[in-house]
Amino acid sequence: MIHSTLEVIKSRIQLLLQEKQPILIAIDGRCGAGKTTLAADLQMLCSCNVVHMDHFFLRPEQCTPERLNTAGGNVDHERFLQEVLIPLNRSEALSYRPYDCQTQALTEEIQISPKPINIIEGSYSCHPSLNKYYDLTIFLTIDETEQMHRIECRNGKSAALQFREKWIPLEERYFSAYSIAEFCDLRFHMGNSTARQVNTDA
Repeated sequence: MIHSTLEVIKSRIQLLLQEKQPILIAIDGRCGAGKTTLAADLQMLCSCNVVHMDHFFLRPEQCTPERLNTAGGNVDHERFLQEVLIPLNRSEALSYRPYDCQTQALTEEIQISPKPINIIEGSYSCHPSLNKYYDLTIFLTIDETEQMHRIECRNGKSAALQFREKWIPLEERYFSAYSIAEFCDLRFHMGNSTARQVNTDA
């Protein structure tokens, strides 16, 4: 992850910690933009908790037409709110079972202890039902060509086609419906070897 990006975020975190603890940070944005990498880098830098929104996709029995027709509805934000976000906000220990899209089943329980800094990373993390709990929101964007290149390298050509035809349109619908990028406190455009800050509310 680009050093300057980490420094900007680290500075914001330090300011927030002077005001309150715990703090909750969301990293939303386009697939392939580097959300997971950024969260991992911040975890090494700040020794914080990291929770992945990928663990909260809908289970098959939840995938009703009505739910899937709702922007951002393909994530179980209700379960995420009750099992993760509310306990983190109260500085309470928590546990949850990630959903594995490959096996279509809940996996072994993950336990998380309270820490001053908590990061939620992944698309749909800034869903309107969740965003009031965050102290800092970050949006990562990326050019389409670089996005597809990264996804193909990471997931293979067949999966990249599914991303282009299914997952990316769902993300874009969610971003547009709720003005996610405009809502976020910090925005970064992630390039192949560069990162450029797009805006800040400061």
